[in-house]
Amino acid sequence: MQILSFPEAATPTDLRVQVRTIQEQAWPSESGSDVPVDAPCHDPALRPLSMLLVDGGTVLAALDILAKEIVHAGRRFSAGGLSTVVTSKEARGRGYGRQLVTAAREKMIAQSLDLGLFTCDRPLQAFYESAGWRVLPGAVLIGGTPQAPFPSDQPGFGKVTMADFFSPAGRQAQASFRHSRIQLYPGEIDKLW
Repeated sequence: MQILSFPEAATPTDLRVQVRTIQEQAWPSESGSDVPVDAPCHDPALRPLSMLLVDGGTVLAALDILAKEIVHAGRRFSAGGLSTVVTSKEARGRGYGRQLVTAAREKMIAQSLDLGLFTCDRPLQAFYESAGWRVLPGAVLIGGTPQAPFPSDQPGFGKVTMADFFSPAGRQAQASFRHSRIQLYPGEIDKLW
């Protein structure tokens, strides 16, 4: 078993097809979708990095790390977040997802990001905490664009913001992120990563 990392667009086609199949298990697309099964799914401006847990050529779990510079409380930070975290139906319950999410956190540190932050469904909070992430109390991510914001606290959304602060600058600013509205603005493709 190994963890492989590729820029999303450079992920070998056979692995990308497997990832899309697993994603379809978790989040079925609308019938009649004409998106090729091997097409990248993230905005290239977010520098998507695909991480795959593979055993003998079979993808067991996958996720993407998205990254961009954000401005918060008048300061610039390099931020990354987890997106499309998924484990195949057959491999669930064996700790593979946790192993991959933990490795992604370490990868963000290695990439010299100031912080990592993302939203997850409330029932998944304990899972992410077990992989080293922490709840960012009262924080709301504002996704989408400034012209078409997509906040994580919209009615019926049920999200919680998870985070970790990696760099000295990130750790120093940690308090400013609590109980705040964080202007992530990843765009129209990845409304919230």
